[in-house]
Amino acid sequence: MAVSAPPRAPAVVILDARQAQLARRIAAALPGAAVHAPSALAGAADVAYERLGPHLAAVFRAGTPIVGICAAGILIRLLAPHLADKGAEPPVLAVADDGLTVVPLLGGHHGANRLARTLADALGAHAAITTAGDAALGFALDAPPAGWRLGAGARVKEVTAALLAGEPVRLVTEAASAGWLTAGGAPFRDTGRLMLRVTDERDAPGDVVLHPGVLALGLGCERDAPPAELVALAERTLADAGLAREAVACVATLDLKADEPAVHAVAAALGVPLRLFDAGALERETPRLTAPSDVVFRAVGCHGVAEAAALACAGADGALAWPKTKSARGTCAIARATGVIDPARCGRARGRIAIVGLGPGAAAWRTPGADAAIAGATDLVGYGLYLDLVGPPAAGCARHAYPIGAEEERAKAALALAAEGRSVALISSGDAGVYGIASLLFELLDCAGGDGDTRGWRGIELTVEPGISALQAAAARAGAPLGHDFCAISLSDLLTPWPAIERRLRAAASADFVVALYNPASKRRRGRLADARAILTAHRPPNCPVAVARNLGRDGERVSLTTLADLAEDDIDMLTILVVGSSRTRRLAHGGRAWLYTPRGYAPGGTTGAAPCATGGEAEGA
Repeated sequence: MAVSAPPRAPAVVILDARQAQLARRIAAALPGAAVHAPSALAGAADVAYERLGPHLAAVFRAGTPIVGICAAGILIRLLAPHLADKGAEPPVLAVADDGLTVVPLLGGHHGANRLARTLADALGAHAAITTAGDAALGFALDAPPAGWRLGAGARVKEVTAALLAGEPVRLVTEAASAGWLTAGGAPFRDTGRLMLRVTDERDAPGDVVLHPGVLALGLGCERDAPPAELVALAERTLADAGLAREAVACVATLDLKADEPAVHAVAAALGVPLRLFDAGALERETPRLTAPSDVVFRAVGCHGVAEAAALACAGADGALAWPKTKSARGTCAIARATGVIDPARCGRARGRIAIVGLGPGAAAWRTPGADAAIAGATDLVGYGLYLDLVGPPAAGCARHAYPIGAEEERAKAALALAAEGRSVALISSGDAGVYGIASLLFELLDCAGGDGDTRGWRGIELTVEPGISALQAAAARAGAPLGHDFCAISLSDLLTPWPAIERRLRAAASADFVVALYNPASKRRRGRLADARAILTAHRPPNCPVAVARNLGRDGERVSLTTLADLAEDDIDMLTILVVGSSRTRRLAHGGRAWLYTPRGYAPGGTTGAAPCATGGEAEGA
């Protein structure tokens, strides 16, 4: 079970200039909120959009709460095609132009009603909440506040119906404060036919049982301890203590264990975040430990890990609920806080880096996985132009822009931020693993070796989100030139000696590969394209077709077809990619334009042998 990303800051969406002042009032009431406005109103916007429908869809898919200053029907019509799982959708609210009415439309399971009340209080408005329980009682039992979980088998409808009918319901509070249940005047009593119990106990009786997150589960383990062993230890410890897993707010351990799969397996099994503490923080808990260990101190710099980590999360007023329990290679302890634990205030999170390929730049060519990785980030790192291309999913993220050529600085900045426990999206154009920044980041980790420990790099979680590469985009615009074997070669000799590039060009040319040429020319590096063309022409005829693609997926996109003989360097730069056909690549006229394709031999009669290159010439790209 994956731990969900932290909530995103809301997008306050306006349609015209009249709403700008109200939008700023709303944004001021919602920390981190950004105003989204039409590009014609750039001065009123934190984020500008061209077309409302696609923009709202992108924001919604990114999981960002939406506060639209518009008629509810506009939001409903534009978002209806994108509705799927009500348990996953973000809050969507409509606010009247006069700011006097706030209507939560979607996302009741993610705090839409609470957000509406917060906004109504700030604006002096009315929150038009239509959910029966929320409207009359001020809460919904099946959507408790952050840090609370509903126990299994809860008879929510029956208890809610009884409260709405004014029937007394017995409220038993055994952990934390249940003020959010009683603040609205619901008819709770000391006796009643039905009972609502607030507890951290396992298998506690009640028609509805709510578990506040008052427990912290501390872990220690040997290097490479089996995940199954530590999960079993955690489950056994909770069972022996008679405590509910739903009342566990977080799993905690020493930061040196940040890369231990067993620790992450426990957090995933319980569906809670992992929090990390340095040895100094855990050492301060020594007076509260049941059995401080000098052996542990000599090994990691603190006298205990499991108990100390649990107590550090529970706070100064917390106490051990269950002392350290051992398995063959792990330890587990549980501490109880006096109130609900906010994991964000305990230690730090495990740092994450998602290396994200944006594709050529257009949002339509970006994968949902890339958008989700960006939406889950706290920080974006990348070349400034790439960050500009991210669009709505970047709202609310801290931005760290670097100039072109500062690849190593970007990668190190991402690692440093993640070492602080932040969730970082390291942005690349195209596919980050194809002449992108992904290989550089892995190389830095590889070269760091043991030094990665001192920098906090070793425990960083890594993911790579693929993007549409430039060669894929160019091939798609040209037709299907990559239909048979192909390769990619960069003509940049900044990092690769030119003799090595020449050897690869000759090998690709003699093997009759279709060749995608990256980085064909720059302002300072002229002439290499002519050298490459000479090598390729030695193995294929001058009229072999070439697709020239520039600024793919961005404003100013240009795609044309030419030949090796006519290929000129004048208009070619670092934003250009070339696809040079093989001896079998053909040119086809269809639909008023020319296409390129490289057959594999499926068609009957004669395409299994070498096909002569088609006549060259230019054609407009799509």
